[in-house]
Amino acid sequence: MTEELHTYIKLIRQSICKDFHGMYRKAGAAMPYPFLVPGSQQYADVLWDWDSWFSDVALRQVLKEVNDPAEYEQALPYERGCIQNYLHYGSMEGWIPIFFERKGPKRPEQLYAENMHKPCLAQHAAFLVRETGDAEWLRDGFYFLQTFINCYNHHHRHACGLYFWQTDYAIGVDNDPCTYFRPHRSSGSIFLNCLMYRELLAMVYLCQQLRLDEVAAHYQQDADALKAAIQKYCWDEWLGFFYSVDLNLLPVPTYTQPELHFGMPRDWPCLIQRIGIWSGFLALWAGIATPEQAERVVREHYENPKTFNAPYGVRTLSKMEPMYNVRGTGNPSSWLGPVWGISNYLTFRGLVRYGFNDAARDLAIKTITLFGRDFERFGALHEYYQPENGEPILNRGFQNWNYLVLNMINWLENKPAIEEF
Repeated sequence: MTEELHTYIKLIRQSICKDFHGMYRKAGAAMPYPFLVPGSQQYADVLWDWDSWFSDVALRQVLKEVNDPAEYEQALPYERGCIQNYLHYGSMEGWIPIFFERKGPKRPEQLYAENMHKPCLAQHAAFLVRETGDAEWLRDGFYFLQTFINCYNHHHRHACGLYFWQTDYAIGVDNDPCTYFRPHRSSGSIFLNCLMYRELLAMVYLCQQLRLDEVAAHYQQDADALKAAIQKYCWDEWLGFFYSVDLNLLPVPTYTQPELHFGMPRDWPCLIQRIGIWSGFLALWAGIATPEQAERVVREHYENPKTFNAPYGVRTLSKMEPMYNVRGTGNPSSWLGPVWGISNYLTFRGLVRYGFNDAARDLAIKTITLFGRDFERFGALHEYYQPENGEPILNRGFQNWNYLVLNMINWLENKPAIEEF
């Protein structure tokens, strides 16, 4: 490693270990448990679904770095509280909010027509159970975790076996063109389905830890079926990548007599969306891709500077897409090309999983350089960045999943690196 890289690593470690307590928030009002926030003024006192999950994965690496038993003891209620606050608002209907503030979540009028917490709640719980060796704290609320999964299965799943967003509201990758401003219930998002696959596997693990082995078998069947559906409908052998699919097709009528199209009605349940979004790399992170598919994804897409590969990481939208746009926006946050810490990290994890260590090393160095420069110049990190020169675009003070750079550093240095479940 270069002297500059060593300098950035030292700066990143010092900065993160100094201010990670800024993500802690105490219980109060509609929050019966303490919790973690993404940091920065824009997200000062809000509990978010996948943000709190990855903040915790990063926090565990920080705690390992600090190596103080008192810090572990202090952090644990905040970590568990992220999950317990959500389960507190669980119900027989299975609806759990995406985010909420001190005043509490707003329950939608049409419960099954709105998006809810992304499928990462079980993954967050499984991560903490694995890290601490204790699952009993989860037992009382585990029913609501099951109804949450039941809700996804019965109200967010298409007949082809893929899961869909109800709307484009708060999907995490806000303006992903495969979902953004598209008809409701039409997006079989590769992002959503990869998360769901890992969520089902997390449910298997949690059931096993709670000695609910018969229940675990059902979740394993669901996971296997979803993996098969992703392989069948989201993998594109032509272009060698995983894509979202379009579910917005007219229904096939039941023919009682000869009429229009009766001779050969449609027999495909969805259409692949060949839009180059970074979420296609999640099939590697999730362990869905075959080794042959992973090879094509890396060689033909990750390594291509004309599409995703940029000097400072992974473009969140291929540069060849006409929608590519890196201007700063809020509501929605921009996923039309800017580099995000979380997309760099999850792509990195997929590369490591499939043994593309040189590519993973390259991406880790790019991310360390990006964040090292940010700490050096501004004393803080930002939400997302220009891909070509690494200039921050907006939201100074953003902590959250950016701190996963510490996990990447430890992997690069052949030290123990904390991984999500």
